[in-house]
Amino acid sequence: MAKGYQGNMERLEEISAFGKSISKRADFKCEWCESKNELRVWDYAPDVPPDMDTLSLLCRQCREWADGRKASSDELRSIRNALWSNVPSVAEGAAKVLVRCKEPWVREAIEESFIDDSVKAVILKLKG
Repeated sequence: MAKGYQGNMERLEEISAFGKSISKRADFKCEWCESKNELRVWDYAPDVPPDMDTLSLLCRQCREWADGRKASSDELRSIRNALWSNVPSVAEGAAKVLVRCKEPWVREAIEESFIDDSVKAVILKLKG
């Protein structure tokens, strides 16, 4: 894949092609918190070709959390149910955000989720 501006534009076009399918899968709601505000497709795995497993439909607030904005543990409880999604970008993406929270319920929720055990191990080490 090309790098720089042209590569970025090509990637955005690829992601855009999934927009309708992702929106339908998500029932036109944020796949983390179920908000209907300012929904956009979020790219969980920018280093691999985009597909239905690497893209999620997220609201502005959840995209900001995914991009590193801090949130309180009370705010983050709104995305806890996303851990049980069968879509890797939804469950794993939410887990990576939640693990930043140092509350005991986070580790327990991630451990109980359907996320692949090897991925869980990596995510839980991030909490360290």
